Amino acid sequence: MQLRFVGSGDAFGSGGRFNTCFHLTGARTNVLIDCGASSLPALKGQGVSRNDIDLVLITHFHGDHFAGLPFLLLDAQFGRRTRPLTIAGPEGIAMRLTQVMEALFENSLKTKQRFDLNVVSLSPDKAARFGDVSVTPFAVVHGDSGGPFLGYRIEAEGRTIAYTADTEWTESLIPLGRDADLFIAETYTYDRPVKNHLSLKALEARLAEIKPKRLILTHMSDDMLERLGGLPYEAASDGLVVAI
Repeated sequence: MQLRFVGSGDAFGSGGRFNTCFHLTGARTNVLIDCGASSLPALKGQGVSRNDIDLVLITHFHGDHFAGLPFLLLDAQFGRRTRPLTIAGPEGIAMRLTQVMEALFENSLKTKQRFDLNVVSLSPDKAARFGDVSVTPFAVVHGDSGGPFLGYRIEAEGRTIAYTADTEWTESLIPLGRDADLFIAETYTYDRPVKNHLSLKALEARLAEIKPKRLILTHMSDDMLERLGGLPYEAASDGLVVAI
């Protein structure tokens, strides 16, 4: 299996990076994890076939993780997609998707789609299966608006991929990431506390309890990007592809 960091940036495009969007693929797996506003041009620029994606997992409803969906769906319609597509995310996702579609492309939902679209709500600690992919959501902490907020533990083809999503430190990150083959962690700052976000130092303090087999940092502000050369950890970059 492999994971491509299509976009690894924060909401402000720090370092000129695209918004969050990861592409997980394997013999029987084709999943998009988050779809920020800039995701469609990033996917096209990196040669990712959008019509082969079976499942899109959304962690929360902030624009840098969610607002690319209308563009992805419009691209699918005009690209003559026929393959069914499932979009799964926190409770309220069907209503939120309708709202953002109408806000960005008014009346677009009145057009009959060429493909079946299935929208699924996920709840913390309740595993869901999508074909060969099992997804366990964990509640994370990222403020009072744009939620509910979920991190994901994904099991597919004998591998476990965990993603914190945007969150401050919360105890749920321990079972979410424990012993994962790949643990993707937001580290927005190096050591400066920022409400609703995770610093590298806060993560480091509990990393021994998580014990991931591989850790990659993402969603970094300029504060973190300026320090990358001196850190003992792998860091995501747009277009980076890692084998799992």
